[in-house]
Amino acid sequence: MKRADPKEISVAELHHYLTGAVGPRPIALASTVDAEGKPNLSPFSFFNIFGANPPMAIFSPARRGRDNTTKHTFHNVKAVPEVVINVVNYAMVQQVSVASGEFADGVDEFAKSGLTPVASEKVRPFRVKESPVQFECVVKQVIETGTGGGAGNLVLCEIVLIHIREDLLDANNHIDQRKIDLVGRMGGMFYCRAHGDALFELVQPNKDFGVGVDALPRSVRNSTVLSGNDLGALGSLLAVPDETAVNEYKLTELSDLFINMEKDPAGLEFALHEKAKQLLREGNKEEAWKTLLAFNER
Repeated sequence: MKRADPKEISVAELHHYLTGAVGPRPIALASTVDAEGKPNLSPFSFFNIFGANPPMAIFSPARRGRDNTTKHTFHNVKAVPEVVINVVNYAMVQQVSVASGEFADGVDEFAKSGLTPVASEKVRPFRVKESPVQFECVVKQVIETGTGGGAGNLVLCEIVLIHIREDLLDANNHIDQRKIDLVGRMGGMFYCRAHGDALFELVQPNKDFGVGVDALPRSVRNSTVLSGNDLGALGSLLAVPDETAVNEYKLTELSDLFINMEKDPAGLEFALHEKAKQLLREGNKEEAWKTLLAFNER
């Protein structure tokens, strides 16, 4: 693998590696005001949420790598420690890109981008009407991680009020991920869209967790057919099928395969791995387990 020592490469090269490897990154369209109340609007992809009690978000208007200058947002949150973090979806991404331009101090990015300012309830900066979710925040702390070009300035924000477009809510009053249509920042000029076939669900283990990949036979773990994702899906099953269930499945679902390939054990094992892979594609993890164990139960 290529090695990259941050102390031995340029800041620009390091930035490309970091942003190319860590993504997609959510985008905070940060609305602030200066000491005179003039609005500023700028997107930042060094952003995420960091807790729910209290609800905290952090974004970073980092120092510019090319000339070590700081951004208007950075100065504004120090002068007026309030911000609205507007979530960015696909319907507004082109306008958000316009707002990212490095306009002169005092230029209204709302006007430049065509985005609509809406009065907030608890903070002075405006919300962005087009944003599907808007977080009114109080800035609790600004942490400067360095003084050189490319250094981060972490703006720690406590979320004091959330505005959510009601048509995005599902029957459980949760935000429907198929409707919000979020975008994320990738490396270079690339973005991605969390929409359609790009979305998939994956049950997270909490109290109920799987048997683990180490429960699989060594021959399965070393399979040339099954991928790491396939092994992970198998390892997420809560219990290994017992011998009786495996034998019944072998007799009812796999008998033809075993009869036809009786004299070719290597080919049979390969075929069983292929069948298990197809079963996993269809979401049938228990049947995939039985298929794989059938070879070992011969």
